Amino acid sequence: MLKINPQDALDYHEQSPQGKIEVVPTKPVSTQLDLALAYSPGVAEPCKAIAKNPDDVYKYTAKGNLVAVISNGTAVLGLGNIGPAASKPVMEGKGVLFKKFAGIDCFDIEIDAEDPDEFIRIVKALEPTFGGINLEDIKAPECFRIETELRDKMNIPLMHDDQHGTAIITSAALLNALEIVGKKIDEIQLVVSGAGAAAVSCLRLYLELGVKLENVVVFDKDGVINAGRTNLADMQMRFATQRPVSTMAEALEGADVFLGLSAANVLPAELLLKMADNPIVFALANPDPEVAYDLAMSTRPDLIMATGRSDHPNQVNNVLGFPYIFRGALDVRATEINEAMKLAAVRALAELSKEPVPDMVNKAYGDNTLAFGRNYLIPKPLDPRLITTLSPAVAKAAMESGVARRDITDWTAYEDELRARLGVNQKLMNRITSAARSGPRRVVFAEADNYKIIKAAQIVRDENIALPILLGPQDRIQAIAQENNIDLEGCEIIDILQEEATRHQYAELFYQKRSRRGITLYEGRRLMRERNYYAAMMVETGAADACITGFTKDYGKSIVPALQVIGPAEGVSRVASMYIIQNRRGPFFFADTTVNINPSAEELVGIIGLTARAVRFFDAEPRIAAISYSNFGSNSGVLPDKMRNAVALAKAKYPDLLIDGEMQANVALNPELLREQYGFSPLAEQGANTLVFPNVESGNIAYKVLQEIGGAEVIGPVLMGMRKPIHILQLGASVREIVNMTAIAVVDAQRGGKAL
Repeated sequence: MLKINPQDALDYHEQSPQGKIEVVPTKPVSTQLDLALAYSPGVAEPCKAIAKNPDDVYKYTAKGNLVAVISNGTAVLGLGNIGPAASKPVMEGKGVLFKKFAGIDCFDIEIDAEDPDEFIRIVKALEPTFGGINLEDIKAPECFRIETELRDKMNIPLMHDDQHGTAIITSAALLNALEIVGKKIDEIQLVVSGAGAAAVSCLRLYLELGVKLENVVVFDKDGVINAGRTNLADMQMRFATQRPVSTMAEALEGADVFLGLSAANVLPAELLLKMADNPIVFALANPDPEVAYDLAMSTRPDLIMATGRSDHPNQVNNVLGFPYIFRGALDVRATEINEAMKLAAVRALAELSKEPVPDMVNKAYGDNTLAFGRNYLIPKPLDPRLITTLSPAVAKAAMESGVARRDITDWTAYEDELRARLGVNQKLMNRITSAARSGPRRVVFAEADNYKIIKAAQIVRDENIALPILLGPQDRIQAIAQENNIDLEGCEIIDILQEEATRHQYAELFYQKRSRRGITLYEGRRLMRERNYYAAMMVETGAADACITGFTKDYGKSIVPALQVIGPAEGVSRVASMYIIQNRRGPFFFADTTVNINPSAEELVGIIGLTARAVRFFDAEPRIAAISYSNFGSNSGVLPDKMRNAVALAKAKYPDLLIDGEMQANVALNPELLREQYGFSPLAEQGANTLVFPNVESGNIAYKVLQEIGGAEVIGPVLMGMRKPIHILQLGASVREIVNMTAIAVVDAQRGGKAL
């Protein structure tokens, strides 16, 4: 599990702008005409149209893609009844997940009302505003009545995710686990620990799938639920057992499945021995399950187990469900989320688990063995196929069950629309970071006597991305850390001026490498007192796996030690750099932006080859445009001629590469314009995602303008073509940029010497 520093969490939410969400206009509002159309008097026209035809609200407003995340803060994240204001960070976070995984916009609404009648009245009154309602963190048993009445009274999709999200995910896992062990769902004996909203909803859905009520025994904190209990809601009493059992040990005798939605360590491991062959245990208390994973597996090697934790197989994570369920419901304008839609999501999840796992998912989790089986019952949260699998299944079920008000007829076009809503960039760094966590490497930070570097080192250590090595004066590094409340436990600190023997060893190796390139032994010893040279030599000798530098020096000065100590990979004559530009349409890849000042056409061919390989490293297929101020010969000049020649040479060398040019940047990035004006171009169908610039000044200017004015997130520069992983930061990079580059450096190192 990730280690979370409390102050880091507070700083994350406090940094300007405060919170995690904002409202961004989707239409231009820069001129007087824009304002007149957006508001008065032009806004009257859509108002009149909606008054005449209420369904036009979906046509002229954001309602169709807008979900409210609503809570009264009575059952928050295991924190309990902390109130509506204290629940707001959670609700904002839920909105972020909706946007990130399904492209759904959200408003979080925290209601100061514990009385169910008042809560129901308030939420019902919000129906004109929203396309859907996600209820969150409302305590049982009130949540059952609240959801039931609101579903009856409202004509938009509504779901209490605490109930149904877990039910849907565990149902898919249960179906697949039973298939693996060869048991029938209508014959299994099921024991449940917990009787709250999630447990009751799981049970209701399990019954829909075929579990027999008489085969279920439920426990809560007060013991077994049976007919003698008088302190429970009707929804819970529905599962009162008739069996003469009073203890968990008695109930587990011969049981096939244990479902835990209760508290840590309530299931003694020895009780697992009482269960039937090939038992299935879903221990979902977080962060610590009802029985520890390693203990359970060592007690019953034939066990199939799922938890809520990301560091064990079969993580039950609600993000596998709710974004995609709402996406499908919104897209057909469903009047509700009914049982048919939930069951469709269950079966779609279960079936997706049996499909071959994409390579990008294997890379993200650092596990090439992912395949349907005991340790892979349900898909991973970063699987990009979830949106194109679950959302269509839910939409179809809504149509077939009669709750859809809009039909989808072209399912292929719908899947394309879903991909376009999300964009590959939404998950690019997630996959890179997850891959880094699967096998952290030693990363040396050459300029470690700086707050941002030290803070980034703490983060990559806490998140298990890398094993940091900090170069610099130990007393200064420790003072900065103490002043800023940074815990450096687990981070190695090396003051190279105190490492005389190692410096002399490195100097001797450097002298042997560069003695015929003007380096004397004396010069080698002098240079090894500089941290960039020392850090590069650590990577060269295997004392570190990767290096991050460049924070305090310009790029040219930072790259020279790396080139002299490590040098390009075999077969690479010239290294290059690439930036990743992330926005809602991205990612896009820009090269070369920092290294090659004015490459020739022949040198550009090498840069194109390196860039194509690097783009594939980030799980994208390169569509390369050679950029100039000319479109296919429309202007003559040195730069257009060079780019045109480079494209011809690149096509000859890389015949399978999708590349064209020379062309202007706006043409390359606008498929509609390309098709209209230059339909012959192989890039016309989708446009370019990779831009190769004629010189460093044009590439450098382009990415910096996008970063500062365009609002794009910029990752890089990624140094391509080095024999070993050295990555050089932008001067004064942010902590986030340093962390991102460290994750890239780790994954680069995991490749085992293959040049990025």
